[in-house]
Amino acid sequence: LEELQARARAMVERGFTALKFDPVPGKWRSYVGMNELRLATERVRAVREAVGPDVDVLLEIHRRLSPSNAIRLSKMVEEYEPFWFEEPVWAENMTALAAATTQINIPTVTGEELYTKFEFREAFEQRAADIINPDVANVGGIKELTEIAAMAEIYFVAVAPHNYNSTTMALAATLNAAATMPNFIITEYFVNFEPWGQQAATPAFEVEDSHIQLPTAPGLGIDLDEDVLKGHPARDFPTRTIGD
Repeated sequence: LEELQARARAMVERGFTALKFDPVPGKWRSYVGMNELRLATERVRAVREAVGPDVDVLLEIHRRLSPSNAIRLSKMVEEYEPFWFEEPVWAENMTALAAATTQINIPTVTGEELYTKFEFREAFEQRAADIINPDVANVGGIKELTEIAAMAEIYFVAVAPHNYNSTTMALAATLNAAATMPNFIITEYFVNFEPWGQQAATPAFEVEDSHIQLPTAPGLGIDLDEDVLKGHPARDFPTRTIGD
């Protein structure tokens, strides 16, 4: 817990006003015991105590829980005022996710594994989440992302783009798209990708007071150094399975 608190404080010292972490680490599975749920609650408590009441704490559940466990954990951590409860249940079963959302008082998030506006339509119609996190690199680009966001607005659903894939090209696309969204609230940013990402893109994106300045140059607003990119060849992303 002390290491978790130290990492949380480090983000606040950098000027971030929101941070996200996973209180239920480990393999993907549907059912966990009470001891693990209590430990997850302790992690949330520790982070909240470390950062104080004015920093938003976002919880990433990574679809690891059954609806019943997700609901139970949400009740256990509610007193620590999380900003959101992300991907509590597999979105492949939208009905189950929607059922959990109706009993979770913390705003729920889904969307990083949905790819088209047609998949998101089902999420909206079932009220499966309060916030969606589509990824510009998954949904097919800026046009699809902005259309999904426009659909979400009709259902009073906020948008917080997922951005695990990049702190360069996809982040640039996300920023340009997000600037047009009236229901945009926050975007994901991975500090561990910063060093080589800042080498690969000119001008490099920099976070100041938890914000990034919008690009002003033509196109996406950045130039890529292909020599730097060659030093980071593409690799297959690990398959997400329940596993052992």
